Amino acid sequence: MSEAARVYQHFREIFGDTRPRPGRARGRVREASGSEPFTPGRDPKPLGDAIDGLTTQLGWTAPLSQHEVLASWAEVAGEEIAKHSEAIAIENGVLQVRCESTAWATQLRLMRTELVTRILDRTPQAEVETIRFQGPDAPTWKRGPRSVPGRGPRDTYG
Repeated sequence: MSEAARVYQHFREIFGDTRPRPGRARGRVREASGSEPFTPGRDPKPLGDAIDGLTTQLGWTAPLSQHEVLASWAEVAGEEIAKHSEAIAIENGVLQVRCESTAWATQLRLMRTELVTRILDRTPQAEVETIRFQGPDAPTWKRGPRSVPGRGPRDTYG
């Protein structure tokens, strides 16, 4: 028995519940609350295990895994692909990736199954089913100096 346990037992004998108190039932047995020192199950747990238990209990594993996929896109896709694309969001099992050109979007569409397999191997809790690759945002002709009333810039014969 450790010295701390012996000191605890000694103090419990001196100051503990050895004398009956008035107003309490003498035959009542004190229930073990689990908060007694030096009892089994009282050892400290690692912080990582506590956080994993909390995220599982609150149902945060999927959103955290999805954020991990977004944050580690360069590692999942590779450095060269990450230079020309950016993971934007995951909605309803679809990872949305914006590419810097339509050529890159087309090339990555051909690699879709390989990238989805990498994501599922790395973080299966992210629930990514497919990837949607989109090219850069095209300019709009609805407002600005090149806007014309009617059908727009393609109405050249009217």
